[in-house]
Amino acid sequence: MNYDVKLPDIGEGVAEGEIVKWLVKAGDAVKEEQPLVEVMTDKASVEIPSPRTGTIAALHAEEGAMVPVGTVIVSIAVADGTGPAPAPAAHGTGHAPSAPATASATASAVAAVAPAAAGARAQATPAVRNLAKQLGVTLEAVTGSGPGGAITADDVKRAAGAGGASPGATGSSVGVIASPATAATSPTADRPDEPETRSPLRGLRRRIAEHMRKSLSSAAQFTFVAECDFTPLIEHRERVKANAAAAGVKLTYLAYVFRAAIEPLQRFPLLNSSLDDATHEIVLKRYYHLGLATSTDDGLTVPILHHADRLTLFGIAREIERLAAAARTHQLTVQELHGGTFTITSTGSHGGVLATPILHHPQVAILGVHEVKKKPAVVDDMIVIRSLGNLSLSLDHRVVDGAVGADFLYALIERLQNPGAWLASGDLQ
Repeated sequence: MNYDVKLPDIGEGVAEGEIVKWLVKAGDAVKEEQPLVEVMTDKASVEIPSPRTGTIAALHAEEGAMVPVGTVIVSIAVADGTGPAPAPAAHGTGHAPSAPATASATASAVAAVAPAAAGARAQATPAVRNLAKQLGVTLEAVTGSGPGGAITADDVKRAAGAGGASPGATGSSVGVIASPATAATSPTADRPDEPETRSPLRGLRRRIAEHMRKSLSSAAQFTFVAECDFTPLIEHRERVKANAAAAGVKLTYLAYVFRAAIEPLQRFPLLNSSLDDATHEIVLKRYYHLGLATSTDDGLTVPILHHADRLTLFGIAREIERLAAAARTHQLTVQELHGGTFTITSTGSHGGVLATPILHHPQVAILGVHEVKKKPAVVDDMIVIRSLGNLSLSLDHRVVDGAVGADFLYALIERLQNPGAWLASGDLQ
């Protein structure tokens, strides 16, 4: 007899999901709890496990298709007399679009602690499996360094750098990862002199595209830019570096920015708000859940520092490091992607002069932190060398006027340029 597997109710408010990637095909033997398919919703990416042991009889949806909750997506041929079973529970993989998440599910636990035994399935997310396929790495031969022994993207890169021959190899990492768009297909047959490749826009990349388009089409966005002298902040960091190291903290400039932003957000509450388009109401948030825009192999993910106003400087630094690592290894829970009120994005070591960040809808403000480098500056009518960098603040002009945004940014810059004036001893714990 055939057992029909329906797309389960993945979380609150989720009505449909996108079939990103099938992990099985017709005729495959499957075991109970074996992952069948990766599904992306506007909340997060999840794996749907098999509720039965049997053989895949048929797949009822193609990759890239959007299917409503409750739709039969796969049939499994099972032995008679097994009786009904509850719908499979989706396992979160930690891939999440930049859209806010409201589901309460968490990422599933993984159990592998060493290279998979013969015939066993290696513990890895769909994105890691896809990366391994691109780089020619056999996952069953790799020792996972993630929680519970899960194989991470870095594990795959190390294995690829060492030729993929030995478990837990520590050879050089692969510097450039070929994307599906550039590595998936051969040049077009009819135009061999003008090679092209095509790949579907699906999964996280599709959700990011949809979310960014919605943000740009719904908000009246503009950006205000100002320069900040980071010299005092850098000097303060040098003075407390030993304390941070002793506390096991990786203290970055970004931690200072997050910590400094709280008081200006309290002083200018419109920047910590959203606009309810349905009711035409401005919703002021009296809590401070700051989003950390994080680049991953799969696209931009925004984990949240919940109640950032309750964290010390060192506490914020710990959370930034933990959440960024979890995002890149696909270990974020759905809760860690939900509820942001204001987002901060850093363009990192290749920060450039400035950028115009796109609002993380329905938020009305996002702060961009750009490259900090030594430049000539005028101080007390003298030209001196200072560490300067730009901050860009994108706003929804429907809610925040330019003057309010400028006042907020200059208040933030004042704090960044005088960290010793407001940081307390308790921040260094």
